[in-house]
Amino acid sequence: MNNPPPKAADTDPLPREVRQLMRGRAVATLATSLQGAQGWPYASLVLVAAGLDATPLLLISKLAEHTKNIAADPRVSILFDGTEGAQSRLAAARATVLGRAVPAAGNAEALARYIARHPEAQAYVGFADFGLFEVQVERAHLVAGFGRIHWVDGKDILLPRAALAGFAEAEAEAIALASREPEMVRQLTANLPPAEWHMTGCDPDGCDLRAGSEVARLTFAQTVTRAADLAHALRQLSQGRTMGPGA
Repeated sequence: MNNPPPKAADTDPLPREVRQLMRGRAVATLATSLQGAQGWPYASLVLVAAGLDATPLLLISKLAEHTKNIAADPRVSILFDGTEGAQSRLAAARATVLGRAVPAAGNAEALARYIARHPEAQAYVGFADFGLFEVQVERAHLVAGFGRIHWVDGKDILLPRAALAGFAEAEAEAIALASREPEMVRQLTANLPPAEWHMTGCDPDGCDLRAGSEVARLTFAQTVTRAADLAHALRQLSQGRTMGPGA
């Protein structure tokens, strides 16, 4: 009997909700175990990006306290806060992601996605003391409002990498499509503050936009399971699918 093809999406909405929080935040709070201080929790502000499968990506300096902590104990948690701008912040969604931060040197695709998300990183990405890390997600604690509190397993959150073949090429084509069709971008950003928005990334769950220092996240109605459908999903999105700002 033939095995079914790998799935790139699950019918459970909780993992996708966690992914959208992870993908939508350009800034997050990283917690590590402070070395030389009996393991006290140490929280720091970091710039974050996401791989095509939603793996969190960090570009951090060896001189930073959190990087020294990771070298001794790779266990981390990252708070992805989606409450900014909400009328009641405690009723809005956020997720604390637990995992292990491991070096991702040589992962050109991940580095390209990080720089696309944070163009300012291009100025220091080649410095010897900076290194790219990916967080191997083990689970996440999703608080999506009063009474909506769930633990979600990492294997359900991240999209199977085996199902993402061709998505890097499809992403490049989608970004090129957006750059060729300014009217599409105007439609996509109709509900965003007026600015010179341009697309910086496109993944199975949606697309990222940037205008100067401002970022926004546009979400597809459903997770795209085939690379060949990414451009079609983008066109659908420009015709009025769900979207929302990121930070």
